[in-house]
Amino acid sequence: MRKAGKQTSYYTVRGIVKRGLPVLSITCVIGIIVGQVLNTRETSLLSMPAILILIPALIKIGGDTGSMLGARLSSAFHMGLGDRIYRNPVVHNSVIAASIVGFVSSISVSVLVFLASHFMGYGMPFLTLLEISLIAVVIELVVVYSATVAIAFASHRFGIDPDDTVIPLIASLGDLVGVMGIFMALHLLEII
Repeated sequence: MRKAGKQTSYYTVRGIVKRGLPVLSITCVIGIIVGQVLNTRETSLLSMPAILILIPALIKIGGDTGSMLGARLSSAFHMGLGDRIYRNPVVHNSVIAASIVGFVSSISVSVLVFLASHFMGYGMPFLTLLEISLIAVVIELVVVYSATVAIAFASHRFGIDPDDTVIPLIASLGDLVGVMGIFMALHLLEII
């Protein structure tokens, strides 16, 4: 626990900027990489408008549910979780709950993209959208949740507040892994 004097200086503008700026610089670089990955596939993406609708919603699932998981872990650290990862009910239950939310969201996104794309006249078969979505989300959730747990525990172990690191890093990592997961799913299904 921080000493009283150190805790008050911890929440100064200078302290927050000092801890936040490096993390946000990393997230900016990740965002540029995501944009470049999408740019390299521009022609194939433009030929599949349903996938263009799917990408923004699907990539948010990993980042958002990973951020939820990170916030829970951060709160648990503040309440005295300690450094135990394995067989820890907080970690275990949080990962299961976030996974359920992620998979339900993935199925819901597939249905909504199917309806929207058919309404606009350039749909894909529902099962194809569902397969793309589920494959991409499995890849995304495994990588993002592993990173969430690792970043939260590493931050805590090195005396960095997980609130300052987990959510921005995981939201950006979710975008990168989500895009890569979609392209991997399209490749596995031999769509591109």
